[in-house]
Amino acid sequence: MTSSASGDLSPIRVLVAKVGLDGHDRGVKIVARTLRDAGMEVIYTGLHRTPAEVVEAAVQEDVHVLGVSLLSGAHMTVFPEVIRLLAEAGAADDICLVGGGVMPDEDAEELHAMGVAAILGQDTPPEQIVSTVREVVAARRQAQPTGR
Repeated sequence: MTSSASGDLSPIRVLVAKVGLDGHDRGVKIVARTLRDAGMEVIYTGLHRTPAEVVEAAVQEDVHVLGVSLLSGAHMTVFPEVIRLLAEAGAADDICLVGGGVMPDEDAEELHAMGVAAILGQDTPPEQIVSTVREVVAARRQAQPTGR
């Protein structure tokens, strides 16, 4: 359980997704299990989802974090679309977007500037994944005194 300055003791809810044609999901399944074992509630959408499907699921599931895993090189197309859809759904201030997979450093910097809270490379240790998710949620909760 995580708490914020506003007293929110709800578990962190995370939706992890594979967007696009990338058919490799072993890593995202390991991430999902790691986050679950750390006490988070985790939903995995499965392979070959569209940005619209994952944003809709994230909003419906009332998650704190949407984690998008990409190994296909489509990150500079997928993330702007996810960000746009989160904004259209009115969820951009409520859901932290985290990226994982294979992305060049210069693209990661640009993605951060667009609003992606964190980028976790394919070799990120499990404990760092957990701490990063907790940190982005804590920062968001601190910025929103209502405790979401």
